[in-house]
Amino acid sequence: MKVKGLRWWIIILIFLATVINYIDRTAISVMWPGISEELGFTKHHYSIMLNVFMVAYAIGQSVSGRMFDKIGTRMGYVVSIMAWGISTAMHALASGLLSFGVFRVMLGVSEAGNWPGAVKSNAEWFPAKERAMAQGIFNAGASMGSVIAPPLIAMLYLGFGWRVTFVIVGSLVFLWVIPWLIINKASPKKHPWITSEEQEHILSDQPVETRDEDEKALSLREILSHKEAWSVPASRFFLEPLWWLFAGWMPIYLADTYGFDVKEIGMFAWVPYVGAAIGSMSGGWFAGKLIAQGKGVDKARKTTISIGAVLMFLGLLATIFIANTPEKFVGIVAVVLFGFQFSISNVQTIPSDLLSGKSVGALAGFGGTVGLFCVIGMNFLIPFITETSYTPAFVIIGAFVPLSVIAIFVLCKEIKRIEIK
Repeated sequence: MKVKGLRWWIIILIFLATVINYIDRTAISVMWPGISEELGFTKHHYSIMLNVFMVAYAIGQSVSGRMFDKIGTRMGYVVSIMAWGISTAMHALASGLLSFGVFRVMLGVSEAGNWPGAVKSNAEWFPAKERAMAQGIFNAGASMGSVIAPPLIAMLYLGFGWRVTFVIVGSLVFLWVIPWLIINKASPKKHPWITSEEQEHILSDQPVETRDEDEKALSLREILSHKEAWSVPASRFFLEPLWWLFAGWMPIYLADTYGFDVKEIGMFAWVPYVGAAIGSMSGGWFAGKLIAQGKGVDKARKTTISIGAVLMFLGLLATIFIANTPEKFVGIVAVVLFGFQFSISNVQTIPSDLLSGKSVGALAGFGGTVGLFCVIGMNFLIPFITETSYTPAFVIIGAFVPLSVIAIFVLCKEIKRIEIK
């Protein structure tokens, strides 16, 4: 049996895994008003929960990136998604800050694998001109998960309470694993279902060393000995806090600023992620179109990243000066997250532009780890700098946006394959 467009089936499954990933991680923020009321938690406790997750998630990015390089994307995904589903369900057993913290650590370590795993899979299954589009589809899963999660979790919470809700959303992973194992049987070079035309389309655009499944993976030290590789962690250090500010704190912002309860959060918090989902697809499509027009990978990536940065910066200014109602706020944040996803799908693709297959996961994971350390610092600051207004947080994140673009242009003069001696 041959399947046309097999690579697109692979990325659709990764998209669905990412939807589940974001439903699972978003559950705590949507249900926090109810959880905190039952267990006596405060906003500072919420900051602690975010950061124990983030520390584990940051470490997990690098660890899982190397795991995917060693055992491959097929089994790497099985290990990651089963672990995070079980971790999510175990939140139902939490009775206080310590037990919640332990389960957040488990969830953070296991969920981290989704990102380096996707970057590595895209490097294996897509030629360079299609990778940003594939990355955009994958990133759209994060946005769609964030669209689905608030109303879904609010509905489950109102019907069953927060403990049963964690069990239900944690169980979604079991619906995903079976089709993944059936469809993703092997790499493009050996997959029995791939057509010869698709196989040639994928492999002809990859360097010879990438096609060699016995290729030796570079150590992280070897990778980082090249200045160009630092463009990924440096850019993500400044970009990641923007996404996580809204992903982690927007439900709390709506509760603090407008007195929203769980039901009202569920009605509003999904709106910005529609913009993010459109941005994910648009950024990948736009970069692919520029490459198809002969602009080259370097110009396509940098142009797309810069356009997204302008939208982010202007949108963050608007949150300070214009967003004086919840409707205006979520509408403006939709523009900000559109810009973020328009850019980040190309930033996350750079490891596969610079390196061959067996080393992509390591750089992608390390970039995520570095970015999340900045997020952790911001999460510690947020409760203190937002006592009277969230404006200081928006100002800091806004200043980070141009720095993320500068990092790409300065550290990576040209985005192209690094010549390894």
